Amino acid sequence: MSVKMLAIVPAFNEEESIEAVIRNIWAVKEYQIDVLVVNDCSGDNTSQKCKDLGIKYIDLPCNLGIGGAMQTGYKYASKNGYDIALQIDGDGQHNPQYIGQLIQPLAEGKADMVIGSRYIDKKGYQSTFMRRMGINYFSFLIRLLTGETVKDPTSGFRACNKKVIHMFAHRYPQDYPEPEAIVYLKRREFKLTEVSIEMSQRTGGKSSINPVKSIYFMIKVSMAIVIDRFRRQIV
Repeated sequence: MSVKMLAIVPAFNEEESIEAVIRNIWAVKEYQIDVLVVNDCSGDNTSQKCKDLGIKYIDLPCNLGIGGAMQTGYKYASKNGYDIALQIDGDGQHNPQYIGQLIQPLAEGKADMVIGSRYIDKKGYQSTFMRRMGINYFSFLIRLLTGETVKDPTSGFRACNKKVIHMFAHRYPQDYPEPEAIVYLKRREFKLTEVSIEMSQRTGGKSSINPVKSIYFMIKVSMAIVIDRFRRQIV
C-alpha cells in the first residue's frame, strides 16, 4: 500500500522563491509527493507563479498568518486522506532533500511528528542572533513545562502522521504556532522527535516578523503555551 504524502507550502509574498521551492520538492524522486501551496493573501505574483507551474494552490481571501495558512493545508490533507503531511516554507530555507530523514521516524512508528532541527549538528545557516535567543528561550520554556528537549522549537520544517493531520485540521495555533503546537501535542501524549538538517537563508522576499513583532509574539506565545500546558489540570 502506497503512502499518500502532501507537502504544504505556506506562502506570503514569495514570488521570488516559490518556483525554486516547488522544483526542489519535485527533484526528490524517491517519493511521490503532492504539493499544495497556501497563498496567504499575497500582494505579489505568488498565486500566478503557482498557476504557471500547474500545481494545486489555495488563495486565502485575507491574510491569516502562518497558523491559519497551515491549518488550511491540514484541512485539505485530512479531507483528501493523506497519510503524511510535510510543512516546507515558501522562502527557500528548507531543503527538500531531507524529506527522507523527516519521514523515517513516522514510517517506523517512532514519532507522530518530526521536526527538522538545525541545532543538532549546528551546520548550515543558524539564523540571526536575536532569533537564536528566541529559539533558546522557547526551548527552555518547553523543557520546563513538558520535560521534552526540543532544540529547534521554531523550525517550520516538519512532518506529521495521519493522527496529527486530523488533530491539526480541527485545531492549530495561530500567529507564531510552531512552539505552541509542540506543547499542544505533548499534552495529548503524542510522540515527537527531531532530526538533523541544514537550513539556508531565505532566497527571496522579506520576513514579516520584525523585532517589535518578535517581542509581541514571544509574550503572546509564552502565555498561550503556559495556559495550554495547565489545561491538563482542568480538562
